[in-house]
Amino acid sequence: MWQQLLTGIQEQDQRALARSISCVENEVAGYEDFLSQLSVGHAAVTGITGPPGAGKSTLVDALIAEWVSKGKKVGVLCVDPSSPFNLGAVLGDRIRMSEWYNHPHVFIRSLATRGALGGLHPHIIDITAVMQAAGFDHIIVETVGVGQSEIEIAGLADTTVVVVVHEAGDEVQTMKAGLMEIADIFVVNKSDRPEADLFVKNLRMMLAPAFHHSKTEIPVVKTVATTKAGVQELANAIEQQQADGQQSDRKAWLLTERAYQLIQRHRMSDISKSHIKDLIENNLAKGNFNLFTFIQQYF
Repeated sequence: MWQQLLTGIQEQDQRALARSISCVENEVAGYEDFLSQLSVGHAAVTGITGPPGAGKSTLVDALIAEWVSKGKKVGVLCVDPSSPFNLGAVLGDRIRMSEWYNHPHVFIRSLATRGALGGLHPHIIDITAVMQAAGFDHIIVETVGVGQSEIEIAGLADTTVVVVVHEAGDEVQTMKAGLMEIADIFVVNKSDRPEADLFVKNLRMMLAPAFHHSKTEIPVVKTVATTKAGVQELANAIEQQQADGQQSDRKAWLLTERAYQLIQRHRMSDISKSHIKDLIENNLAKGNFNLFTFIQQYF
């Protein structure tokens, strides 16, 4: 089975790609060996993140249209939030981007976070590697937008695009959310609304090298995703940043982050949340539960 999937991915068969992702997502026996045999893909990964309601999905839809119009192949991973109780998710991006699902140059896969805290899927690094091996020109990862926990994308994406709208709060709140540290590009979406220009002006001042520790100014792009205004400028900014970001130090940092997360996951693989829950319920029934005493058995 795995050899057939490897061959299918090399031939850019979308059905083989979809099945491979499902097998990796569900940790089917042999998936780790499968991953080690994947060819190294060179498609850059663009992460799209930001608070809920900023228009991330509409912006992704517009970016797909921009790159497809240039003859590019685009792979998209849309991560939706899961219920903390049953780990289910709506996977609503299947509805928002429905026009692309049968396009030969576009592959879209919706994933649930399955309780992962960083706004991504627990196997997102593995799944992205499978996507890169499938010969795409661009890979987009849209995260759930969970605010201050939204830092894992910075260790996955070659370019992290943070989408904000001025109604979400002032510039200081944007900085306090930690988004300043992970953004390679800021997008002020819905920029046709009143006071958006003032928001952009103040944001650019706060991102200027004189105010921020960065040696270069972080681009701020104004867009109206529903009309595709500013989307070409955004696509150009992403491509320019990725061309500049192929330096060995940044690449090494990205790979270090990915390696650390994979090692961390492997070392935690024998620990089951459901088993821990059962043990805690038994201790609670006895009436003498102490969290810190309980966790010492795992040290």
